[in-house]
Amino acid sequence: MTTASPVQPVPLGLEAAMDAAWPAPDRHEAGGWMLRAAAGVTQRSNSIWPRSEQFGGDQCSDDLPGLLREARAWYRSRRLPVIFQLFDTPAASALHRLLDAEGFTRQSETLVMTRSAMDARIPAGAAAAVELSTEPSGEWLRVWWDVDGRGGNDALVTATEILKGCPSLYALARDGDGRPAAVGRLALPDGSGQGGLYCMATLPEARRKGFAAAILQALLHAGKAGGVHGFWLLVTAANHGAQELYAKAGFREAGRYLYRQERPRRAPTGC
Repeated sequence: MTTASPVQPVPLGLEAAMDAAWPAPDRHEAGGWMLRAAAGVTQRSNSIWPRSEQFGGDQCSDDLPGLLREARAWYRSRRLPVIFQLFDTPAASALHRLLDAEGFTRQSETLVMTRSAMDARIPAGAAAAVELSTEPSGEWLRVWWDVDGRGGNDALVTATEILKGCPSLYALARDGDGRPAAVGRLALPDGSGQGGLYCMATLPEARRKGFAAAILQALLHAGKAGGVHGFWLLVTAANHGAQELYAKAGFREAGRYLYRQERPRRAPTGC
């Protein structure tokens, strides 16, 4: 089994901003855990956020089996698997041990990268027209869903509800013929002073032409002009190309998390 390397937790308050930036419409708090569901649309909004600030070494370990039973019942009533979005840090070691014993998988290791708005580094983008809006247009949604979408129109409706649950800026870049080429989103959780970059997506035929850098450039400029003092983004550990783009723009790794999912139980066989 592949395991992620333990890392330090993300800066204080960033986990809450990340949750606010991608808000699940169905939520329930249980003993410091936030149970989140969205009809199975996106892993993040259908996972448990245990809240790192709730951990104090192993002091909460006696409550973990009971909390897991409550979480299982809540997700079972929604016909969803039990998934944790969990930072692999020493503070979460007791929960990781329980999930190991219960046979939960480890998957989708993700880097959290941050940078200050004062960092002058801005990526050099394509000579593209980048349009900014406070609402996702139909063209914006089509590009994002064509690249990252999972499911049909019903799933897209739920995903759009998630997007609109947080004030955001939406960027769309066009190619030389005026066709949509790439999109991105800057989530602006109320009161956080931080901006989160999400939904960075470029159509296959428009890749390696600088459109992603143009989107990033436009959103960083807009965020700074709007008073954002710091930015974060999420990128899978396996996506080295995107990590290189973000590093050139001044982003540095600030933490990692992974998803831990309960294995499906086999149905009884025989007569």
